[in-house]
Amino acid sequence: MVKKLSLTFFLLTVVSAGIFSQGVSDSVLPGISDSVALGMPDSVLLKLSPVNQATLFGVGKAFFSDTYLSPMKYDGLTFSLLHERLNGSSLFNEKLLLQQQFQIQLASADNPAKTGSSYYGNLYYAIHGFYPLVENNRLRWYGGAGWNAELGGIYNERNSNNPGSMKASTNLNLATMALFDWRMFTFRWQLSTPIMGVFFSPKFGQSYYEIFTLGDDDGTVIFGSLHNQRAVRNYFTVDFHVGNLTIRTGYLGNYYHTDVNHIVTKILSHQFMIGLAVESLNVGGKRLKQNRWLHSVYYNEP
Repeated sequence: MVKKLSLTFFLLTVVSAGIFSQGVSDSVLPGISDSVALGMPDSVLLKLSPVNQATLFGVGKAFFSDTYLSPMKYDGLTFSLLHERLNGSSLFNEKLLLQQQFQIQLASADNPAKTGSSYYGNLYYAIHGFYPLVENNRLRWYGGAGWNAELGGIYNERNSNNPGSMKASTNLNLATMALFDWRMFTFRWQLSTPIMGVFFSPKFGQSYYEIFTLGDDDGTVIFGSLHNQRAVRNYFTVDFHVGNLTIRTGYLGNYYHTDVNHIVTKILSHQFMIGLAVESLNVGGKRLKQNRWLHSVYYNEP
């Protein structure tokens, strides 16, 4: 089971890395003015790949329950660190945008009687491609799809025999994203949900000692779809400029639910996010002298 799950994660990682590497195009030759660039042949003028990146810190409320550990629901504070990257690509006539997100999330929660605590941790990585469906001066709406992988778990300090419940999954997703520009603000709304994949779940009452030491792992790697796994990632941000800085703030909501092997897991979090966003070029060492030909993949030009 462990080998199968590791191989699945490895293959999906290799495939997604290959897609990403194809989407990143070479940079423009530095120091070229508009008039010179327009007169150069296509074989000489290389294409530009602007990258929009942001790192955000999140804080909010988490709610989770896992009947493998306890029938009770726990709630408490959650913190996360999110890094996201959005860049243009050479795919679909250079219209496809590629986005990567990496998130670390931690939470500490108590049961309703405040007599016991549980702790939650999760690593999240996703890569999605977005194709424009609607484009005008203010609104850009994209449809997309992609892949994500998660690894984490819940630890219950009141349990002695089975104190932890591991969470591991990898899925193919459907996604959508909308960008709206208004005055000095850029609003973004993004939604993604898994349609199929695989995830790990022990059987009810089965110990991890049986699974990983004795090799009793039949039925612990589950095919996931809407019948036994439902999840929604809802992301809303606002970008605005303060001096030479671009502030990105917003809301991140995560909902994850599985029902398999007589075990029901629900994890819900609401977080306020804030951080800095930057837009850069893949140009290597020297700075560009003129960049009037730079077209952002994220912000509309005035």
